[in-house]
Amino acid sequence: MPESNRPLDFIAIGRAAVDLYGEQVGGRLEDMSSFAKYVGGCPANISIGAARLGLRPAMITRVGDEHMGRFVRETLAAEGVDVSHVATDPRRLTGLVILGIRDRETFPLIFFRENCADMAIESGDMDGAFIAQAAALVVTGTHFSTVTTNTASHTAIRLAKSNGTKVVLDIDYRPNLWGLAGHGLGESRFIASDSVSTHLQAIVPHCDLIVGTEEEIHIAGGLTDTSRALRRLRALSKAAIVMKQGPMGCTVFDGAIPDRLEDGVRAPGFPVEVFNVLGAGDAFMAGLLRGWLRGADWTEACRLANACGALVVSRHGCAPAMPSWTELTDFLVRADRHALPRQLNRDQRLARLHRVSTGRRVQPRLLAVGIDHRAPFLDLAKKFRRDEATIGQFKMLLGRAVAQVAMQEPHLGLIVDDVHGRDALFAAATQGVWLARPVPERGAEPLTLALGQWPATHHAKYVAHGPIGEGQVDAITTAYDASVATSREFLLVVPDPVEPGPAEGETLDLIGRLQRRDVFPDWWAFPGTLPPKTWQALADQIRAHDPYCRGLLCLLNDASGPATPEAFASDEPLLRGFAVGRGLFWTVAERWFEGAISQDAAIDEVAQRLRWLVTRWKER
Repeated sequence: MPESNRPLDFIAIGRAAVDLYGEQVGGRLEDMSSFAKYVGGCPANISIGAARLGLRPAMITRVGDEHMGRFVRETLAAEGVDVSHVATDPRRLTGLVILGIRDRETFPLIFFRENCADMAIESGDMDGAFIAQAAALVVTGTHFSTVTTNTASHTAIRLAKSNGTKVVLDIDYRPNLWGLAGHGLGESRFIASDSVSTHLQAIVPHCDLIVGTEEEIHIAGGLTDTSRALRRLRALSKAAIVMKQGPMGCTVFDGAIPDRLEDGVRAPGFPVEVFNVLGAGDAFMAGLLRGWLRGADWTEACRLANACGALVVSRHGCAPAMPSWTELTDFLVRADRHALPRQLNRDQRLARLHRVSTGRRVQPRLLAVGIDHRAPFLDLAKKFRRDEATIGQFKMLLGRAVAQVAMQEPHLGLIVDDVHGRDALFAAATQGVWLARPVPERGAEPLTLALGQWPATHHAKYVAHGPIGEGQVDAITTAYDASVATSREFLLVVPDPVEPGPAEGETLDLIGRLQRRDVFPDWWAFPGTLPPKTWQALADQIRAHDPYCRGLLCLLNDASGPATPEAFASDEPLLRGFAVGRGLFWTVAERWFEGAISQDAAIDEVAQRLRWLVTRWKER
């Protein structure tokens, strides 16, 4: 298909739900004790996968007016999916699926989709002007399974055809969702049904591209002989037919069905170890659409599709496992060189590329306020004979001051502890700021388990005090690995003064030692007293082995008040923000603890100082 200049590459209609994935692999769903929450549903997965590959997707669907609906909407938007036509249904809940990985062949799955929001879409949700903005419309089999959704999907197809928008059908056959299997048979992929076949055969004449597994070709064609089923579909439709064949790859039939199926356009799969087949077909479709909508020939489009499927079968989850264009390109280059391991889920290079190129909030700068201090506040409370609860009250005021400034500056951050700052930490969850908390001191509980109990939006901060020996390098490595394992950004603070000469060399040496251990902090913070040439040297060292570093932060002196503009003298492009602590608010804290100023006055003064500092940074 020639590349289109329309604003959207495609619009997907249908399922947008929540997957609760069992985290314990190798047992019955009955025995799984914790679950990871992801966006799910074939069209939503395809949309996220395509967005990660650089396409411009949108969805027409509904979500519930509740927490899971907001999660689905926010996640789609964060991934780059147009959600302008994702409606909120006031009466129905967002669809839910509970699933797990028992072994390489068994994936127990329960659908909770009785009268759910996305199955309530109707013809009135279909906007012809919006559909005309897309090069293609993607419809899926499930949304033809009820009278209302069938009518809505056919309305969308009619509007697409009248506006020159191509129609793509992902057969996506789930017998359970057609009422053909019991609740406990959600993983069933094929049950013969004349009524379903007749239903699908009314759709295929309107399609330009049809995609399905061999079993899905059988249900669409109404025959369990693959050649005959394909010929039945060809008699009904001129669409290109792409038949997915699992690890064997896929075959495309763009004209007459040949006598030998292997004479179609063959695209071999990639020999990888299967960890989880769920979501692989959605990844395949995302890759296929990337190639097809960007004008690639069938061989290249299917190569992209097969590679996406290979990456996802090696990972936990569906939507979060979708590869970015960066990692897909790396995968294909290495595959050409025969440099890929069969066990992709153990490949550290791919894991790192996936982490740094997917799912991260766009953060061109970070202006962070640290209020995670403990000992200084305890001393202050003791000095003015206030109890420890007063510390938490003041940290709440600091959080409110940051929230005030955040209404004008979207790239503010807040670093807060969960001891005296617990209430401020909880309140910050709704303030839209980048949020971090200090990595807890090592105790009986493993760090990965401790960080795993944090909300997904809480990132990790670690302070490395010098001189830094191997013991502290070990501790940094452990903290970083725990952050990576729990999908958090990692901020490493190196606060000790570094002067030009030998001390600068020690800091460069620290960076090198960590990089040799595959420790790549997302953010580094160094003292604001560093001269410009030192910032450049540190940035060069980091860039040499980590092109994905989010940035360096200028640590402002806690003891001397807000920084002067001279602290921002470096024009190093990797220097992307600052981190300020007591220097911003300590004199205010002393007066408030003493009872010399009110709460509102304390908030206003801290907010004013922070605005001044933000302005100075933007002027640099």
